[in-house]
Amino acid sequence: MAKAPAGRPALDGNAVRTQRTRERILAVSLGLFNDRGEAHVTTGMIADELDISPGNLYYHFRNKDQIVERLFERYEERISIEPPQPSGGAGAIEDLWLYLHLMFEAIWDYRFLYRNLEDIVGRNRRLRERFRRIVDAKLDAVEGLCRGLARGGFMKATPGEVRALSVNVLVVATYWLNFQSVRGDRDAGDARDPGNGAYQVMSLVAPFLAGEARAHFERLGREYVR
Repeated sequence: MAKAPAGRPALDGNAVRTQRTRERILAVSLGLFNDRGEAHVTTGMIADELDISPGNLYYHFRNKDQIVERLFERYEERISIEPPQPSGGAGAIEDLWLYLHLMFEAIWDYRFLYRNLEDIVGRNRRLRERFRRIVDAKLDAVEGLCRGLARGGFMKATPGEVRALSVNVLVVATYWLNFQSVRGDRDAGDARDPGNGAYQVMSLVAPFLAGEARAHFERLGREYVR
């Protein structure tokens, strides 16, 4: 056991090495899942990429599903961003844009979940329930931001229209990457750029915007989408 400075607990070298190995396994697994698709990656491929034995891998994670669950936990932490406090005018549009931009960044970094979503949540009831809670929370957040725009007179929409719009926002966000892969190269530049995904979603909101909010949306579109 390594010595620690006076007044600090001694470091457990084995525990540190174990944690480092787990982190490497997760990082490599995430890269392989994103590049090749989770369904096409085996634990043997992960071990080969890490240049460790399958037995060493199984010491840290009993199977691939355990790796997927741990990566899902990290995605869950990343995606659980709270919407900003409501602001008025052009600021409200930027709040919604930024919120969507951060969502698409998280989706891209953990894109393997979305590209094989039905299979992953279909075989793991816990993940299905947790993903449902994420979607419900995002739906409430987007709806709240849109209601704030409506209250401020920057959006002309009934409560029913706001609800339907919020659902459509989540549908597009959830299946945006799959749509891009159907169009061609799944790693096309517009799929990698969160700003493009956010713009497509904001385009659903645009017809309901009025006055200053609509003008600001158009300015943001010119700035972020090339």
